[in-house]
Amino acid sequence: MKIYTKTGDQGQTSLYGGGRVEKDHLRIETFGTVDELNADLGMVRAELSRLGDKFHSMDELLDHVQNQLFDLGAELATPNAAAKGTQLLATEAITSLEHAIDHWESQLAPLKQFVLPGGTEAAARLHVARCVCRRSERVLVTLMRTEPVRPEVVVYLNRLSDLLFVLARAANHLAGVPDVPWKKSTV
Repeated sequence: MKIYTKTGDQGQTSLYGGGRVEKDHLRIETFGTVDELNADLGMVRAELSRLGDKFHSMDELLDHVQNQLFDLGAELATPNAAAKGTQLLATEAITSLEHAIDHWESQLAPLKQFVLPGGTEAAARLHVARCVCRRSERVLVTLMRTEPVRPEVVVYLNRLSDLLFVLARAANHLAGVPDVPWKKSTV
């Protein structure tokens, strides 16, 4: 099978389960942003694998999240996902994220001030992924105004952005690097 089909050469693409829309359709923007988040997590995982065993459990968690994001992408790529059987993201995925947040946060000092993205490369990459996750959430909320989307999907992305923030702090902690504190500008 060839990777190029030429079916999108006129600016349209096919949706999963049938139908075609313009490539700038809000549904395409929504699952495209989720795909971008997934790619960012791939970059995070490449960095974590370079860092060694201390980061193995974080890497395994993000492997699981990447697969969930692919499930989510399939659901978002399908108009009327319930009827077509592509509601692949289990509602238990939200609880799983909450448990992961609690686990990683329990290893960190309580947050007493805002922190800036940075510290280690892994932490900085996790902050970038968090920002893309938040953008995914914003685009999804816009899509939800015009098309039916399960409310669990927005909850999942909201929890995931929280997890990515905690993991960024945990990556710094595991590396022995302090978080970068926000210092109010005086200028």
